[in-house]
Amino acid sequence: MFGIGMPELLLILVVALVVVGPRKLPDIAKNLGKGLSEFRRATDEFKSQLNENEVVKDVQNMREDFRQTVDAMNPRTVFDASAKLEPSEPKPDLAARQAVYQAIDDEQAAVAPTTPPPAPAAGQAQPKADA
Repeated sequence: MFGIGMPELLLILVVALVVVGPRKLPDIAKNLGKGLSEFRRATDEFKSQLNENEVVKDVQNMREDFRQTVDAMNPRTVFDASAKLEPSEPKPDLAARQAVYQAIDDEQAAVAPTTPPPAPAAGQAQPKADA
């Protein structure tokens, strides 16, 4: 209970019996019990109100998070936000375009054969296409 063992409790009862007297001790114990039970009831009620307030705050926080999530996923909101953006059209960059064409030409020149392919031998027959 309060860290009080049986010997300490017995000592307290003996001192109370001597100080108060045997006639008033039951009434005092009864009133003390009522006071303690009322104190416990008040502390339990206070704890439950604190817990209820915390639960209400948690529910309100979850509700706000849910609303923000729903608003973020709402297609109308997304569409409205994208409509506010300015359309971006690609701007032609002449220098970049010329650099790409030059790179393509250089690559084709490097791949192109410098000597013509050998002519077919005189003894070999060319396949004829039947029409």
